[in-house]
Amino acid sequence: MRLVNHERNAVDLRTTPVHLGLGSRAKPVEGFAWDPEVLRAYSAAVAADGAEGRMVMIFDGEGRGDHWESHPAGDELVVCLSGSVTVTRDVDGMPDRVRLGPGEATINPAGVWHVVDMEGPSSILSITAGLGTDHRPRTDTRPTGPVGTPGPEEAP
Repeated sequence: MRLVNHERNAVDLRTTPVHLGLGSRAKPVEGFAWDPEVLRAYSAAVAADGAEGRMVMIFDGEGRGDHWESHPAGDELVVCLSGSVTVTRDVDGMPDRVRLGPGEATINPAGVWHVVDMEGPSSILSITAGLGTDHRPRTDTRPTGPVGTPGPEEAP
Protein backbone atom coordinates (compact mmCIF):
# COMPACT_ATOMS: atom_id res chain seq x y z
CA MET A 1 0.00 0.00 0.00
CA ARG A 2 1.31 3.43 -0.89
CA LEU A 3 -0.07 6.94 -1.33
CA VAL A 4 0.57 8.38 -4.78
CA ASN A 5 1.47 12.08 -4.88
CA HIS A 6 0.64 13.06 -8.45
CA GLU A 7 -1.47 10.54 -10.36
CA ARG A 8 -2.10 11.74 -13.91
CA ASN A 9 -4.08 8.73 -15.09
CA ALA A 10 -7.69 7.82 -14.37
CA VAL A 11 -8.26 6.28 -10.95
CA ASP A 12 -10.87 3.55 -10.48
CA LEU A 13 -12.44 4.38 -7.11
CA ARG A 14 -13.73 0.80 -6.88
CA THR A 15 -10.21 -0.58 -6.49
CA THR A 16 -8.12 2.48 -5.63
CA PRO A 17 -9.64 4.80 -3.04
CA VAL A 18 -8.44 8.39 -2.78
CA HIS A 19 -7.36 9.87 0.53
CA LEU A 20 -8.29 13.53 1.07
CA GLY A 21 -5.90 15.06 3.56
CA LEU A 22 -4.67 18.29 5.07
CA GLY A 23 -3.70 21.07 2.70
CA SER A 24 -6.45 20.02 0.29
CA ARG A 25 -4.30 17.09 -0.89
CA ALA A 26 -5.86 14.19 -2.78
CA LYS A 27 -3.75 11.02 -2.98
CA PRO A 28 -4.75 7.71 -4.58
CA VAL A 29 -4.12 4.72 -2.30
CA GLU A 30 -2.42 2.09 -4.47
CA GLY A 31 -2.55 -1.49 -3.25
CA PHE A 32 -5.47 -0.86 -0.89
CA ALA A 33 -7.30 -3.90 0.48
CA TRP A 34 -9.64 -4.68 3.37
CA ASP A 35 -6.84 -6.55 5.06
CA PRO A 36 -5.72 -5.80 8.65
CA GLU A 37 -2.08 -5.29 7.63
CA VAL A 38 -2.97 -2.95 4.75
CA LEU A 39 -5.41 -1.03 6.94
CA ARG A 40 -2.70 -0.53 9.59
CA ALA A 41 -0.26 0.70 6.91
CA TYR A 42 -2.89 3.09 5.54
CA SER A 43 -3.61 4.41 9.04
CA ALA A 44 0.08 5.01 9.70
CA ALA A 45 0.54 6.75 6.34
CA VAL A 46 -2.31 9.22 6.96
CA ALA A 47 -2.01 9.61 10.76
CA ALA A 48 -0.84 13.24 10.48
CA ASP A 49 -4.20 14.18 8.91
CA GLY A 50 -6.00 13.15 12.10
CA ALA A 51 -9.76 13.66 12.12
CA GLU A 52 -9.62 15.78 8.95
CA GLY A 53 -8.55 12.87 6.71
CA ARG A 54 -11.23 11.35 4.46
CA MET A 55 -11.35 8.26 2.26
CA VAL A 56 -13.30 8.42 -1.00
CA MET A 57 -14.36 5.08 -2.47
CA ILE A 58 -17.03 3.43 -4.64
CA PHE A 59 -18.67 0.17 -3.54
CA ASP A 60 -20.64 -2.09 -5.88
CA GLY A 61 -22.83 -4.88 -4.62
CA GLU A 62 -26.23 -6.17 -3.82
CA GLY A 63 -27.96 -7.57 -0.81
CA ARG A 64 -27.87 -6.99 2.88
CA GLY A 65 -24.85 -5.34 4.50
CA ASP A 66 -22.88 -7.74 6.69
CA HIS A 67 -21.63 -5.28 9.32
CA TRP A 68 -22.48 -2.15 11.28
CA GLU A 69 -19.94 0.66 11.38
CA SER A 70 -19.42 3.92 13.23
CA HIS A 71 -17.07 6.83 12.42
CA PRO A 72 -16.52 8.85 15.62
CA ALA A 73 -14.10 11.37 14.06
CA GLY A 74 -16.57 12.87 11.60
CA ASP A 75 -19.61 12.59 9.40
CA GLU A 76 -19.80 10.22 6.43
CA LEU A 77 -21.44 11.13 3.11
CA VAL A 78 -23.09 8.23 1.25
CA VAL A 79 -24.19 8.86 -2.36
CA CYS A 80 -26.23 6.34 -4.36
CA LEU A 81 -24.78 6.18 -7.88
CA SER A 82 -27.01 3.43 -9.28
CA GLY A 83 -29.72 1.08 -8.08
CA SER A 84 -31.35 1.61 -4.72
CA VAL A 85 -29.91 1.45 -1.21
CA THR A 86 -31.29 1.75 2.29
CA VAL A 87 -29.09 3.22 5.01
CA THR A 88 -30.20 2.20 8.50
CA ARG A 89 -28.92 4.10 11.53
CA ASP A 90 -29.26 3.13 15.17
CA VAL A 91 -30.52 6.35 16.77
CA ASP A 92 -31.09 5.96 20.49
CA GLY A 93 -31.93 2.27 20.03
CA MET A 94 -34.41 2.89 17.22
CA PRO A 95 -33.82 2.17 13.52
CA ASP A 96 -33.77 5.28 11.32
CA ARG A 97 -33.97 4.25 7.64
CA VAL A 98 -33.26 6.39 4.59
CA ARG A 99 -33.84 5.00 1.10
CA LEU A 100 -31.67 6.43 -1.67
CA GLY A 101 -32.01 6.33 -5.44
CA PRO A 102 -29.45 7.41 -8.06
CA GLY A 103 -28.07 10.87 -7.31
CA GLU A 104 -29.46 10.96 -3.77
CA ALA A 105 -27.28 11.18 -0.67
CA THR A 106 -27.46 11.01 3.08
CA ILE A 107 -25.11 11.94 5.88
CA ASN A 108 -24.29 9.52 8.68
CA PRO A 109 -23.49 11.73 11.67
CA ALA A 110 -20.24 11.17 13.54
CA GLY A 111 -20.45 8.29 16.00
CA VAL A 112 -23.80 6.92 14.78
CA TRP A 113 -23.89 3.18 14.03
CA HIS A 114 -25.15 2.44 10.52
CA VAL A 115 -25.45 -0.29 7.89
CA VAL A 116 -26.12 -0.16 4.13
CA ASP A 117 -28.41 -2.58 2.29
CA MET A 118 -28.27 -2.66 -1.53
CA GLU A 119 -31.55 -3.55 -3.18
CA GLY A 120 -30.47 -5.35 -6.34
CA PRO A 121 -27.21 -4.44 -8.08
CA SER A 122 -26.24 -0.99 -6.77
CA SER A 123 -23.27 1.35 -6.40
CA ILE A 124 -22.51 3.90 -3.72
CA LEU A 125 -19.83 6.52 -3.28
CA SER A 126 -18.70 7.16 0.28
CA ILE A 127 -16.61 9.95 1.74
CA THR A 128 -15.60 8.75 5.17
CA ALA A 129 -13.75 10.12 8.18
CA GLY A 130 -11.84 6.94 8.98
CA LEU A 131 -10.07 7.85 12.22
CA GLY A 132 -11.44 5.66 15.02
CA THR A 133 -13.82 3.70 12.78
CA ASP A 134 -15.28 0.61 14.41
CA HIS A 135 -17.06 -2.36 12.81
CA ARG A 136 -19.43 -4.89 14.35
CA PRO A 137 -20.99 -7.96 12.79
CA ARG A 138 -24.58 -7.68 11.69
CA THR A 139 -26.24 -10.45 13.64
CA ASP A 140 -29.40 -8.53 14.42
CA THR A 141 -31.10 -5.26 13.49
CA ARG A 142 -28.84 -3.35 15.90
CA PRO A 143 -25.11 -3.36 16.61
CA THR A 144 -24.07 -5.53 19.53
CA GLY A 145 -20.42 -6.17 20.39
CA PRO A 146 -17.10 -5.15 18.84
CA VAL A 147 -15.47 -7.37 16.25
CA GLY A 148 -11.85 -6.73 17.06
CA THR A 149 -10.91 -6.40 13.39
CA PRO A 150 -8.71 -3.35 12.83
CA GLY A 151 -10.17 -0.53 10.79
CA PRO A 152 -8.26 2.05 8.75
CA GLU A 153 -7.75 4.17 11.84
CA GLU A 154 -5.72 1.65 13.82
CA ALA A 155 -2.06 2.38 13.34
CA PRO A 156 0.58 -0.07 14.60
